[in-house]
Amino acid sequence: MQFRNHRLKNGLEIVAECNDQAHSLAVGFFVRTGARDENDSITGVSHFLEHMAFKGTPLRSADDVNRAFDEMGAHHNAFTSEESTVYFAAILPEMQPASVELLADLMRPSLRKEDFDTEKEVIIEEIRMYEDQPPYRADDILKARYFKEHPLSRSVLGTVASIQGLSVGQMQDYFADRYGPDNIFVAAAGRVDFDRLIEQVTGLCDHWPAVHARRETPPAPAHRGFESIHRASSSQQYILQMAAAPASADKDRFAAKLVATILGDDSGSRMYWDLVDSGIAEQASLGHSEYQGAGLFYAWSCCAPDRANSVLASIHAIYQAAEESGITQQELAQAKSKVKARVVLGSERPRNRLFSVGGNWLSCREYRSVADDLQDIENVTLDEVHELLAKYPLSINTTLTIGPSRDIRPVPSTAQIA
Repeated sequence: MQFRNHRLKNGLEIVAECNDQAHSLAVGFFVRTGARDENDSITGVSHFLEHMAFKGTPLRSADDVNRAFDEMGAHHNAFTSEESTVYFAAILPEMQPASVELLADLMRPSLRKEDFDTEKEVIIEEIRMYEDQPPYRADDILKARYFKEHPLSRSVLGTVASIQGLSVGQMQDYFADRYGPDNIFVAAAGRVDFDRLIEQVTGLCDHWPAVHARRETPPAPAHRGFESIHRASSSQQYILQMAAAPASADKDRFAAKLVATILGDDSGSRMYWDLVDSGIAEQASLGHSEYQGAGLFYAWSCCAPDRANSVLASIHAIYQAAEESGITQQELAQAKSKVKARVVLGSERPRNRLFSVGGNWLSCREYRSVADDLQDIENVTLDEVHELLAKYPLSINTTLTIGPSRDIRPVPSTAQIA
């Protein structure tokens, strides 16, 4: 396993984890742009632009793009998040040149008005589809309540109103501002011919003009909030919570992932035994999400409407017990085994390593090997976990519940906001 990187004259970087023992590779163009880089008048444009990249380029029609991926046997896709838009393909080694050429072409889409108008309706229908599914759209509602004026409050999909009001000119301006070589990098993992990759990306991308894109990464202070949305058509009550947690560059993010595993893993955690195994809730989990400058503990549960108050009280009791009494050495050891197993098992696919290598480079311009992650997980001490729980109390959170019940009450908390 070897990490290599190279920077073109125009600022575009190429990073790769090269593994001569792999039988495949994955390659992707990572654009440092997402929902947090938008403003209220163009909310959802990053995701919309991702769709438009597949509608055709000056060299290819939409059918040509799909046919080319299919002919090379690629597992390809794209996604947009709060912080990035990623276009990728997992392929056999001999298809590296063809996939890189095709992905590079997608980075210069035509953005034709007729395609824009057609795809706008597709995006609006996608938003409406999620609005009909409470656990999905509730995530956007809660993010807006939790982050408030913070850039991370924006929905990746946008809203029906923001997409309806978006013009092709606004998208073209956004593309010109964000899709430059100093805001894009190429990442690869697996059986990569790195010298060939440098040669090809240089030929395809070296003429792209720089854009000098900027991003604000303010912290997101902890605060309390509670909202209950009545939705008579739901058969279950959904309970979502967000609390402050370490950001992507914070060393204590590894302790946060272990805490989330101990308290809210989908098997063997405190939430699992107290809520799911006991039959009080159908699902209950806790995860850690990290962003530049901010992080989140995110809890999600669903239950019968008449049990919602009991579930809220049980979750709060789990948080309070962890904050006041801590966790055990045995729980920490078990969580380390679980997290390390996920890291190792995930690393056996080049596509997963692509997202790890690319994600770390996007957040911190840092390469982390599997061994690095395993060591940092193993090094977390019980004292560090308890310090994390004191610094980021889960009992200070913003709660949203949505469902048929009209009688949901917040649980009082004595924890203090630092």
